[in-house]
Amino acid sequence: MIEATRAPLRSWLLSRYVHWKLRTAFRGVWCEGALPEGDEPLLMYANHASFWDGFATHALVTHHGRDGYALMEEQHLARYRFLTHLGAFSIRRGDARSALESLGYAARLLTRPRALVCVFPQGVLAPRARPPLKLERGAALLARRAGVRCVPVAMHVGFFGQEYPDLLLHVGAAHPPEPLEHMQARLEALMLEQAAVQRCEALTPLLHGRRSVAERWDAARGLT
Repeated sequence: MIEATRAPLRSWLLSRYVHWKLRTAFRGVWCEGALPEGDEPLLMYANHASFWDGFATHALVTHHGRDGYALMEEQHLARYRFLTHLGAFSIRRGDARSALESLGYAARLLTRPRALVCVFPQGVLAPRARPPLKLERGAALLARRAGVRCVPVAMHVGFFGQEYPDLLLHVGAAHPPEPLEHMQARLEALMLEQAAVQRCEALTPLLHGRRSVAERWDAARGLT
């Protein structure tokens, strides 16, 4: 497997790059809810809605001062190996031995104070997925093995009447390890809640991005 390789300068530079990419691609990155305070390690599990999910996870964990890691399919991480400096580590889907190795590595990461390991239990990118989801059991196995609290997060990229898209994250309540079907129900409930959002401004901004022509015009007229 490919392990995460923290190097302070490279990690800092890549973090700045990720934030810059988010600011140039979106009107904003918005969050409903928050990660728990304190030093306890956490397992975060999320739907895999877009290419941007890993970058969105990075924005969330840095906003909360967490030591973030993310599980990524090995063929993709081998292609974008620089992501190891942001905490990415690999798994080979369909390979039981690789899965056990990666789960063991993730469990060791989850012994560190303030660590957060993010997994996408759908296993594949599914931008049009709606409940019910199809989740793989690795997230539940890791939660039970590590004995840490879990946090569901729903992710969505959408247009809300503006020129540029917004990136939304809904953070659910932390909970102890549960069977996979319970974790799936929590994530699906968050996705349905997120689907009802009509405006982003009531959410917490993690990053402000590009202003639309309409927003610039309203600002010039003194309407905002």
